[in-house]
Amino acid sequence: MNQNGPLIGDEIEAIKARCEQATSGPWRSFIEKRDKFSGSDFIRTGGEDIYLSGATIADYDFIAHARQDIPRLIAEIERLRSINR
Repeated sequence: MNQNGPLIGDEIEAIKARCEQATSGPWRSFIEKRDKFSGSDFIRTGGEDIYLSGATIADYDFIAHARQDIPRLIAEIERLRSINR
């Protein structure tokens, strides 16, 4: 994977495959003192909740939102590429 260049088709397909294999969304982060009053911080998924060790609030939010954000970003990339052909 080229970290600095444009995404190639194989890279986008690999990202899409990882999204499709992940637990269905939507995912949501629950942070102690922000969203609830007792217990651990966690990410709620369509399956088992995810607990992280050493993650910041921003990390929890980023991971939880990635489940929804990445498929939308891929769709936008594909839409824009179809226009430019």
